[in-house]
Amino acid sequence: MTRPLESVPNFSEGRERATIDALAAALGRRARLLDVHADADHNRSVFTLVGSADELTESLLEAIACARDRIDLRRHEGAHPRVGAADVVPLVPLAAEDMERARAAARALAERIGGELGLPVFLYGESAPGRGPAFFRRGGPEELQRRIDAGELDPDFGPRRLDERAGAVLVGARRPLIAFNVNLRGSLEAAQAIAEVVRERGFPGVRALGLELPRAGLVQVSMNVEDYEAAALHEIVDRVAWEASARGAEVVGSELVGLMPAGAVVAAAGSLLRIDGFDPAHVLELRLLDE
Repeated sequence: MTRPLESVPNFSEGRERATIDALAAALGRRARLLDVHADADHNRSVFTLVGSADELTESLLEAIACARDRIDLRRHEGAHPRVGAADVVPLVPLAAEDMERARAAARALAERIGGELGLPVFLYGESAPGRGPAFFRRGGPEELQRRIDAGELDPDFGPRRLDERAGAVLVGARRPLIAFNVNLRGSLEAAQAIAEVVRERGFPGVRALGLELPRAGLVQVSMNVEDYEAAALHEIVDRVAWEASARGAEVVGSELVGLMPAGAVVAAAGSLLRIDGFDPAHVLELRLLDE
C-alpha cells in the first residue's frame, strides 16, 4: 500500500476565525486534516494534513485560492516574516524513501498554482537545494519584488509580478521537521541573542528567530528543528534556559506548532528518564503499529 504524504501549509492569518475555519474546511475536503495551530501574535496558522499526492494537491489548491481571496498582505501585521497569504506549502514524505514522490508532488502543485491561480511560485528545500524560506522572506514582499525586477530571482512558475494582496507562494519538498517555540519573560534583544546562539552554531539544523509577542507580553525563541536526531528538543530547551538566565530572562513555557515525529518524543523521554538504549521499539503502541 502506498504511504500518504504530509503537508504543513502556513497561512498568514492567525486572528480572524472565519478565515481560519474556511481554510480548514478547504484543506479537509479531500485530505485528512490532523491539526490546526493558529497564533495571534504571529498572525499565522499552520495546518497539518495527510493524503495521496492527488488529494493533497486538490485540497491545497482550494485552500490557496481561499487565502488569495480572503487575506490581504497590505493590511497584515504580525511577528512572523512572510511573503505570501499562502506563505509556505511543504510536501513531506513520512519515510525517507518517499522523498522523490514528495518532490514530484511539490513541482506539480507549484505548476498548477502558477497556471490556475495566477500567483508567482518559488521552489525551495529539496525542490531547490540551498534555498529555504528565509532566502525569499528577507525584506518581505517588497524586497522580493525588487530582486525579481533586478533580475536576481525569477519565479519558477506563474507571473513575475507578486499579487498585491496575496504576494507569492513558496512550495517545496522537505524532510519532517519540528516547529517548536520557547517563550520568555525578558527583552527582545535577549531573545534575539539566544536565537543567534542556538541557530546552527549551537545545534546543527536548527533555524531560530527572536520575536516579540505583544499580545502575550512575552518574547519568543521561535525554532524549526530540521534534524531532531542531531538536535534533541530537551537539550535545546536546556540551552535556551541557560542562555536566558545569563541575560536576565526566564523561560515561562514552550509550545509545539503542529505535530512531531514519535521518535523525537521517545528520544526526549529516554534521556530524561535515563533509560539506556531506549528507542521506539520500547513503546507499546509503536510496536503494535509495526506488526
